[in-house]
Amino acid sequence: MGGDLVSEQQRWDLESLYEGGSRSPAFRDFLDDLETNVTSFSMVLQNTPGAMQSPDMGLKAVILTMQDLTKRLREAGAFVSCLAAQNVHDTEAKTLQTRINRIGATLASAIALLDERLRQAGEETVQSLMTAPELAPLAPAIQEQIERSKRRLPAEQERLIARLTADGYAAWGHLYDTIVGRMAVDIERDGRKETVSMGQLANRMSQADQRDRDKLFDVWEAAWAREADLCADALNHLAGFRLQVYEARGWHSVLEEPLEINRMSRETLEAMWDAVARNQERLLPYLAAKARVLGVERLSFADVDAPLSVGAARQSVSYESARRFIVDQFAAFSPEMAAFADTCFERRWIEAEDRPGKRPGGFCASFPMHKESRIFVTFSGTPGNVATLAHELGHAYHQHVMRDLPYLATRYAMNVAETASTFAEAIVSDAAIQAASSDGERLALLNDKLQRAAAMLMNIHARFLFETRFYEERKRGYVPVERLNELMMTAQQEAYRGALRRYHPHFWASKLHFYITGTPFYNFPYTFGFLFSTGIHAIASAEGASFAHRYVDLLRDTGRMRVEDLAKKHIGADLTKPDFWQRSIDFALRDLDTFVQLASRVS
Repeated sequence: MGGDLVSEQQRWDLESLYEGGSRSPAFRDFLDDLETNVTSFSMVLQNTPGAMQSPDMGLKAVILTMQDLTKRLREAGAFVSCLAAQNVHDTEAKTLQTRINRIGATLASAIALLDERLRQAGEETVQSLMTAPELAPLAPAIQEQIERSKRRLPAEQERLIARLTADGYAAWGHLYDTIVGRMAVDIERDGRKETVSMGQLANRMSQADQRDRDKLFDVWEAAWAREADLCADALNHLAGFRLQVYEARGWHSVLEEPLEINRMSRETLEAMWDAVARNQERLLPYLAAKARVLGVERLSFADVDAPLSVGAARQSVSYESARRFIVDQFAAFSPEMAAFADTCFERRWIEAEDRPGKRPGGFCASFPMHKESRIFVTFSGTPGNVATLAHELGHAYHQHVMRDLPYLATRYAMNVAETASTFAEAIVSDAAIQAASSDGERLALLNDKLQRAAAMLMNIHARFLFETRFYEERKRGYVPVERLNELMMTAQQEAYRGALRRYHPHFWASKLHFYITGTPFYNFPYTFGFLFSTGIHAIASAEGASFAHRYVDLLRDTGRMRVEDLAKKHIGADLTKPDFWQRSIDFALRDLDTFVQLASRVS
């Protein structure tokens, strides 16, 4: 009975949102209503342009309707994402996802027409419109929407692109999913042959001892090499579609769209990467010390993310102990943040059970209609699980402090999305290091921390270098497998400063992020979020609890300000200059010397 109670406590409650799971009548009614309203909205924008001319009626009503529909679409997408994650065999959830994608495409097409109406209305009319009490809080979002639309094609052409996307653009991403989904390899485990998926192989590789990890890495590379021609087709044609759209819009740089999405300037991006490049060599002693602990001369690519199990470092942590530890550490910074985290546990907003059939990884889904969140992780009792749980609770807190804002003012970009999560994780990780009871445990926890820094300053940089160079070559034609491997190897050698004994040439094939169509350049926002959050953590450490209210104010502005303005207003930093980024890197690497010293004692 006790075990059943523990399991139930680690399963999230989706029933209070929409009872019945993927066959929920309530959710189907919600989706039916949404689809009807989106179709009607699209028809209004297509057929009655005259109704849009009155600022007192047409545009105001249409803007508020657009906000309502995008909010409801977000709710629907969040619920289906949760269903699909908790059970990868839920075919009904996949059917629902296809339907939501179709509704989303219709809404995107309609919004393209609304953008044109807003441009045609003129700045004076729009400014007058924004004085209405219901619209004033939406002014930054609407102005941003208008400015973005000015850099796009006429509405009919943008609508055509939206319609072609499903079969001519997103389809290449779906093809990649199909390739990965069918991949399986045979490995030996405890003297028996075992067939595993690529996700399972990745987990086995990270948990293996040194000799077995090298063997599994061979299997990993060989598996991706066998599928490389199909992955290359998907990547090349996905990029080709994107480049054709950019050319039609008159966009000369592949970075224009991702920078626009992340509300940041090219100057900020370059300042950040310049600081990263100047500091990468500082991580070389960490990589060398970790190699000594693992008993190898130099690390391979697969070793960089390997955990260190030294002494009592990997003692199991119970779910309830993790809850208490996280809540206690949050309370030291903000009682409100701690109380919210405790509520997430108490109301079962967290799916943490370690069971088969779940998808790998973790995420936090926002339900704006219910003003709630749901967190997805798989908790097996490791210190890394505790950090992941804190990370996702940070996401949920970010959404919680914005819950009373109009929906259009809450849509923050990927780069600042990692601010609250990384900050929450850092609070808990630092506390765990302080509480470590042995050198072995402290070494393992410091490794987890510095491993994240290496990922953000080296691995992500390699991805950015590869993708930038790949797109330049793709402009001239198809980039074959051999050249993709060369580009990836060169990028990794540059970012890791030649420190590894072996690299991962097929990383471009194995990494899903290169195939995500909704967010181009799914790389630099991670490094931005890590360093931006680290800079905030440095300020919070210096100021103490008094910073908590400023922190909430900053989070509430993430959906309505460009990152340069956000940083200047709340922490007095100029992101276009190197100083902030250097201070953040210094704070992130402040424990590096301690790790090297401890490693010399245990290796």
